[in-house]
Amino acid sequence: MSTPEIVFGYMGGVVILGILVWIGVALHMAYTKMDELLDHLKNCSAIMVRAPLRHGGPWGKLLLIGGISGIVTFPGFYLKRGELSTEDLNNFPAPFKRKLAVLQWSVIGLLGFAFLLWVIGKVVGWHK
Repeated sequence: MSTPEIVFGYMGGVVILGILVWIGVALHMAYTKMDELLDHLKNCSAIMVRAPLRHGGPWGKLLLIGGISGIVTFPGFYLKRGELSTEDLNNFPAPFKRKLAVLQWSVIGLLGFAFLLWVIGKVVGWHK
């Protein structure tokens, strides 16, 4: 293997490790803070539709935390459609908003970087 292939292999390993850490952080937040998060967003139909996922085991909790982080990080779409309560969003604790935004942007970055590595590998010809 050439040096660039080794470097890209390590970069792929870093992405996989980052995704595993992200899953761990998201599951920790889901298992420890879920009830509190849902209490703060009880008037939001976009959240309450997803609320039964908390009883869906680890996968359901991941989906629910991902949904909540997406809605809190990018509220414009849900506010326009009336699925997110402005009052709930304004009263949502800032530390939770910050953690959920970091969670959302980090997974976007990790998946984007993984996609970039894949595209570069395709262009260079390492993936056939």
